[in-house]
Amino acid sequence: MPIYEFSCSTCDRSFEELVRSAEATSEVVCPKCGSQHVRRKISLFASKTSAVGAFAGASSAACSTGST
Repeated sequence: MPIYEFSCSTCDRSFEELVRSAEATSEVVCPKCGSQHVRRKISLFASKTSAVGAFAGASSAACSTGST
């Protein structure tokens, strides 16, 4: 079940909600004011990238279990 971000049109509060499916987003209500006038926000997501540059050696050294 995905977690979606929402914004309430009534009280302008942002919140996250765990929903069963994309169709179930129409049933979400604001936890602050109880309004059903909420909009799903476009969320950013994290992605893993390979280390490049000055920090490439530092990040792998910090994770190693051997001696320094």
